Amino acid sequence: MTKPLRIAMIGYGFMGKAHSNAYRKLAHFFPELEHRPELTVLCARNREKAEEFARTWSYAEVETDWRKVVERDDIDAIDICSPNHTHVELAIAAAANGKWLMCEKPLAMNVEEAERMTQAVEEAGIPNMVWFNYRRVPAIALARQIVDEQRIGRPFHYRATYLQDWTIAEDVPQGGAALWRLDVDVAGSGVTGDLLAHSIDTAMWLNGPITRVVADTETFVKERMHQETGKMQPVGIDDACMFLARFANGSMGTFESTRYARGRKNFNTFELNGADGSVHFDLEDPQYIDFFEHTRPATGDKVEDHLTGWRRIHVTNFEHPYMDRWWVPGCTVGYEHTFIHALADFLKGVESGTPAQPDFRNALQTQRVCDAVLASARSRGWVDTGVESTQPVAAV
Repeated sequence: MTKPLRIAMIGYGFMGKAHSNAYRKLAHFFPELEHRPELTVLCARNREKAEEFARTWSYAEVETDWRKVVERDDIDAIDICSPNHTHVELAIAAAANGKWLMCEKPLAMNVEEAERMTQAVEEAGIPNMVWFNYRRVPAIALARQIVDEQRIGRPFHYRATYLQDWTIAEDVPQGGAALWRLDVDVAGSGVTGDLLAHSIDTAMWLNGPITRVVADTETFVKERMHQETGKMQPVGIDDACMFLARFANGSMGTFESTRYARGRKNFNTFELNGADGSVHFDLEDPQYIDFFEHTRPATGDKVEDHLTGWRRIHVTNFEHPYMDRWWVPGCTVGYEHTFIHALADFLKGVESGTPAQPDFRNALQTQRVCDAVLASARSRGWVDTGVESTQPVAAV
């Protein structure tokens, strides 16, 4: 017996497409799930554009007032796809009305908002999740499996980069529907909340809590025209950020993110080095994970010298995470599949009674690191993150 899950999505745009596609495709590839998403309402301020989007993705109706949506009895779940500054009010109101919550990252503008949102969903006892979709890249999920199998051994180093180049031109404006990520009042931060939040979430999922950081940020273009006012205004977001990190397990981390890396479009990489092995990933070549094995974990024996070397694994076999849901081995999946995996894990968690991660509380820990990074950049010193000592394990 299947159950309808009536979805109201707040906002649209790039993430709206990714989420809508996941709702549409879920039942075809995860037919065992009891819940079947129904695209009931699309809510956005611009009715004309919202109606166009709703027609494309077959939402049943359009609404422009989110307050009406969260109070409707015919809505089961709210998907927050709107800009960061709207998250806190939306989430708290939806929780008060007993709606399930799915929220785009970062969870909030800052830790204070994230704490209020987490408290609201936990007091309401509602299922909740945050769309840190990169955990659901099959190769990254395989990296987590490699770590869980103790093939890395004692970790020493974690390094991450997330590079783009789309804001280099000085005449790119800030604000408005397309460029709100450059407006500090709407986004909260620049690359730290937008890009490094992904890197931080992945790092703590693979390597445990980040306990302290020291950071530096830069805003290369100091003023940009604001699309809504037509006036030149100071730019308040960080264009680039670099930080050093210490993990609870004693390992060291380096993180770098910028939107000023000419030629880099979505260059998201990580590498974890340990006593017994290393693992490396590049999102621009996402079907592969690179693995170096120095010691076999089952026996502790060193790998034969004549076979020592980096191994490139094509993550498309049925035994690899998620891949039994898709095509025959050798055929790859893409970016859009990560959202389908995230949604499937979320619903599987609801139906099994073991919630999938990351939920709001888990995403709050990433928010703590982001806030500590920005605080360190202001103070020019090391800052403790306050991240909880344990991180829940994500469902795969």
